[in-house]
Amino acid sequence: MKLNLALLPGDGVGPEVLSQAVKCLQAVEETFNHQFIYREAPIGAYAIDKYGTSLPEKTLDLCKTSDAILFGAIGDPKYDNNPEAKTRPEEGLLELRKSLGLFANIRPVKAFSSLSEKSPLKKEIIENVDFIIYRELTGGIYFGEKKTNEDGTIASDLCEYSEKEISRVAHLAFKAAKNRDGKLTLVDKANVLESSRLWRKVVSKIAESYPEVKLDYLFVDNAAMQLILNPRQFDVILTENMFGDILSDEASVIGGSIGLLASASIGEENALFEPIHGSYPQAKGMDIANPVASILSAAMLLEHHSLFEEAMAVREAVDKALKKGVVTTDLNEKSQYGTNQVGDFIADNIVDSDEPFTMNDENIDLGKSTII
Repeated sequence: MKLNLALLPGDGVGPEVLSQAVKCLQAVEETFNHQFIYREAPIGAYAIDKYGTSLPEKTLDLCKTSDAILFGAIGDPKYDNNPEAKTRPEEGLLELRKSLGLFANIRPVKAFSSLSEKSPLKKEIIENVDFIIYRELTGGIYFGEKKTNEDGTIASDLCEYSEKEISRVAHLAFKAAKNRDGKLTLVDKANVLESSRLWRKVVSKIAESYPEVKLDYLFVDNAAMQLILNPRQFDVILTENMFGDILSDEASVIGGSIGLLASASIGEENALFEPIHGSYPQAKGMDIANPVASILSAAMLLEHHSLFEEAMAVREAVDKALKKGVVTTDLNEKSQYGTNQVGDFIADNIVDSDEPFTMNDENIDLGKSTII
């Protein structure tokens, strides 16, 4: 298969983790005889500094004409700490999502058995956790009308949803639940918010078309608590934009590191794949950022294009790395492996996925892996 891929490295550690995902895609090309064409474009703080805008027109044009987009990370403290900034890095990503119609964000959450001791939660709580969060991505409070009075003492953000915005992401979530364990949980705040009441009305009606899926409802405050108390109860979670943003970050603690969680943002014609973590600017250039989430995002990209065997090869290589302890310091503070070494190891094991897997454990202790 031939795919044209747009690469948006972004800010902070974004370029570092993205380059490891590209290594793995190149290993897939070699192993499965595909051709991926990579074209890079600026976004975020890097783009503001160079072009005066967080989403240059040439970046948007590239994304529109590509088969898929692989994204690094976005954000810079010099904008976070400046309330007077006229433009911000995050605006580029929001504009990109809106311009490409990326209305559904899909975030798998899985507890790796080999990392159970790394989670702050008890092993018996996280064992066999495997669910997906479907987050509406282009509506709600992030995109609603924003106002500030002349004195700067009163501000408001409008949370607005239409039936169409709700139904299109809901159908995707129901289809996913139908092919999984048949349970969908709608998370809202319908006891307080009118927009949440519309969500319940629309989703309840759609549920009639999916009789094999059991629909439950949770208020967002209770859902946040249940994610920690009993995450195994969830199969597919469906929610609005801001709630999904918060809950998916909370869910990252289940696996032990936010550096493990991948995501896909899907529209009718375009798709973008990215780790859920931020730009981690304090780690920029230090070779310590966890590349696994970016690599697993590349696996989701492959799966989106029906390259299921290839996606599985990437995931199996990641599993090997985790089981052998070839991880960055967020997962093992004594680890001597850096971002690049972890990426190299995973890419090498995609190429050699059919070979018997052994490693020189003495070299592991030295921080250098040797495939035997």
